[in-house]
Amino acid sequence: MADELHLDEQRPERMQLSIGPHHPATHGVLRVKLVLEGETVVEAEPETGFLHTGIEKTAEHLTWNQATTVMDRMDYLAPISNNTGYVMAVEKLLGIEDRIPEKARVARVILLELNRIASHLVGLGTGGLDYGNIGTPIFWAFELRDRILDIFEHTTGQRMNPSYMRVGGLAYDLPHNFKEMVEEFLKLAPSRIQELKDVMLYNPIFMDRAKGVSVITYEQALQYGLTGRNLRVTGSDYDVRKYYPYLGYENYDFDVPVYTDGDSWSRVAITFDEMFESLKIIRQALDNLPWDDRHIIDDRKLVLPPKQEVRHSMEALIHHFKLVQHGFDVPAGEVYQAIESPRGEIGFYVVSDGGNKPMRVRVRPPSFYAVYSLPVLLQGQMLADVVGAIATIDPIFGEVDR
Repeated sequence: MADELHLDEQRPERMQLSIGPHHPATHGVLRVKLVLEGETVVEAEPETGFLHTGIEKTAEHLTWNQATTVMDRMDYLAPISNNTGYVMAVEKLLGIEDRIPEKARVARVILLELNRIASHLVGLGTGGLDYGNIGTPIFWAFELRDRILDIFEHTTGQRMNPSYMRVGGLAYDLPHNFKEMVEEFLKLAPSRIQELKDVMLYNPIFMDRAKGVSVITYEQALQYGLTGRNLRVTGSDYDVRKYYPYLGYENYDFDVPVYTDGDSWSRVAITFDEMFESLKIIRQALDNLPWDDRHIIDDRKLVLPPKQEVRHSMEALIHHFKLVQHGFDVPAGEVYQAIESPRGEIGFYVVSDGGNKPMRVRVRPPSFYAVYSLPVLLQGQMLADVVGAIATIDPIFGEVDR
């Protein structure tokens, strides 16, 4: 008996524990297989693939513009990012990037940054719950997010999955009071975000639980292909908006927040900093928003003609029927278009065989890489820290399992 006790002391008993996939704290249908020694995580293995949405393959059976409706549903907290990245890839295949009206380009920037803030607010609010901060953070975060969704609803007709982007510009013009609605949000948001930051980030319990916990180094982040905030907390300043500018981001004055500790606290702190930078971009874009009616490219081969024109022109009516029944053909070729989504670099690899549908659509989803860095983040941590670590990488499983 004494010998057996000695052996047990030398090698503590290990237990296998499965968290998810039917667990709300895993932020989606994620299963994490843990090996524990007492309360300490020895091994962690994420398991995905429970959604089976087949978005990429579905897009290959839709016309070029119809595919925007399924792109929305990948990262359902950042549908405008999905739409914008995809339509920019198609525009590059068509060779019309320089013909997109300035109003559409600036409006895309405003909507992208509003969507970034809305997505971050969900991550922060639910993350606060995961760390035991019940009540205040999620209510404050969702109240402010609802104001952004009000703008989306008024502009696009939908609060989520708006499918507002079109190849060549926007689905329809901005509402007449768009500027006023965004201005009102810009007046309110800075103080509200600062209040949320004060309540969450410097809460002593949260600091004790997140500082120095679930650390990842710069080298490890590169090995796992991390981008976005999950990379920038390791000392990298990589941001697609700065390194490979699109939509005129090179003309906007904003900073890329960088932290070096690579821990859970830094991943939350950088989220607040990014929201303040997004507000700066929105302010500049709103000041430069042209107020004309050119919200989409003027090309009857790509865009439905106005109804007034259809009533009086047989050619316009023919174009209308052709676009509705067949869509438009895209020259054969392949392209990769990346943008900076709220979760990092989301890239669209699109191949055309010259027809009216994509031959191949392949998405590089930042959440996929983040989820599979969990073995590094969780090894050696306490079981109580697992759910918080998952919250700080902010994965969306519609994107992971697309």
